[in-house]
Order: sequence, then structure tokens, then C-alpha cells
Amino acid sequence: MTSVSQSVSDTSWLEALNPPIYLVSVLPGVGVLLLAGEAPVHAGALWLAVFGVVLLQHAINLFNDAADWRLGADVDKQDSWVRVHGGRTWPVNVHAVVSVLAGGALGLVALASTDQWWLLAAAAPLLLLGYLYNAGPRPLSYTHFGEWVTGLCYGPGVFGGLWLVAGMPADWRLFAGAIAFAALAMALLLSHQPPQIATDRAAGKHSFAVRYGAETTRRSARQLFVVFAFAVVLGGVLALSGPVPLLVAAAAALLVYRVYTGDVNPKRILGAASLLLVTGIVAARGVIWIGTLSST
Repeated sequence: MTSVSQSVSDTSWLEALNPPIYLVSVLPGVGVLLLAGEAPVHAGALWLAVFGVVLLQHAINLFNDAADWRLGADVDKQDSWVRVHGGRTWPVNVHAVVSVLAGGALGLVALASTDQWWLLAAAAPLLLLGYLYNAGPRPLSYTHFGEWVTGLCYGPGVFGGLWLVAGMPADWRLFAGAIAFAALAMALLLSHQPPQIATDRAAGKHSFAVRYGAETTRRSARQLFVVFAFAVVLGGVLALSGPVPLLVAAAAALLVYRVYTGDVNPKRILGAASLLLVTGIVAARGVIWIGTLSST
């Protein structure tokens, strides 16, 4: 007999892990470096918190795979963590709890090192939203609020939290970055949805793609990437000097063109977002380096 557990256990842990997807948690930290325009006050705490966010995202991915498998939405998903564990959801949930505890511990160490315990009060509601995103018989990810919750958690939540942990002031750069990374997270989520419309609809999932169709979802993902790029350019104008904002704007225009003229998928959007942020940082550091050489 070829059992179900055998048929669902061919997925490797690396395939389920899908390392590039964790860029969505790393890029807000890179965004802090870019929009700060200088070295953050608490750089060590910033990167501790970034790794904590990566672990929390990992936990949410695990909980999501377990919930979707239980509710019938992702039974055809080949890179599901449930497949790694032979069709069993309980090891996936245990794995997720361990990841939550590890990510939370890193976050607490970051707060302790900067004595910013007050940020816990702001983070608690967002952590609760992250839990409810996959919990219960009707997770938020199955409702009309799934995309909005994702944007709220990654924009004001992740970027805003990292900005403040890094010791940066609550100014217009914080606002621009929060808008940018809310839009980026939502664009990634929408770009992921079209291939799953049939199984999501069958499971009763009211994702954006189920409600509005594949073409509207792809178009909205492109538009959200434009919002991301525009907000990064705006933040660069506020934070950077010399020719750097113009270079960031030129890179943003080219990358928006690339996203609009190609297939919309998470890999393309993440690659374009990464290239935009790295271009900005390299340009800013290059201008500083050239200024230092010219003054010596």
C-alpha cells in the first residue's frame, strides 16, 4: 500500500523553508538603515530584533501551513511543512511554538539592551493579530481582513518597531517607511494568491484573489509595489542628501517598469524591492566615502 503519509512526505525541509521569502522580514531592517541616513543609535539591537522578526515570520508560516491543511486550503501545496512531517499537523505546530518563543526572546533582549520596554505595549496587539491570523475555526487569513492585517503588521508593526528599537525619532521618515513596508507585504501576499484561487475558494477562504479574480489581484500587486517604491523615494528625499535621492528615484522607476512588464510573483517583487534598497544604501555610503576622501 502506498500510504498518504508516504505520498506527502517527499517534500524536503529546505523546500518548505523557502529561504528567500524571509527577505520580507529582513528588508524592513535594511529600510531602517537607508532612511536613517546614518548609523542607527542602537544598531546591535536593530539586528537582534530583525532576527526575532524572521523567527516570528517562520512561526506564522508554520501555523499557516497547519491551519490551511486542517481547513483544506493548501492540500495541493507541495512545499507545505505538513508534507515534511508526513501529513501530521502537530509537529508543525510544535515547531511553530518553538520559533515563537525564540523570536520573542530575541525581541526581549533587544528591548532590554535599549531599555525600551514601553514598546511591548505597542507590539502586543500586533502579536495578537499575528496569532489570530491563523488561529481558530475562522482565522483572519480566511476573511476580508487578511491582507489588511498583513499590511498593518509589517508596516507600522515591523518597520515601525525596528525604527524605534534602533533609537530613531518618530518623524516623517517613520511614516514613509511604515507605508512602504505595509505596501510591500501586501503586494507579496497578493502576488502569491492567484495560483491558489481554486483551493482557497473550495476551503471557504475569502482572499483578495478569490473575491476579485487573478487579473485584478496581479494588477493590485503591481500598484502596491508602486506605493512601496514611491514611499521609499519619499523617505530618501527626507533622509538623504546630494544626488542620492535622484539615484534612488531613477532605480525605483526602472524597477517599477520591470515589475509592470513581467509576470507578477513573490520572487520578482522581492528581488526588485531588495535591489532598490541596496542601491540606495550603496549610493548613500558611496557619497559619504567620496566626501571623506575629498576632505582629507
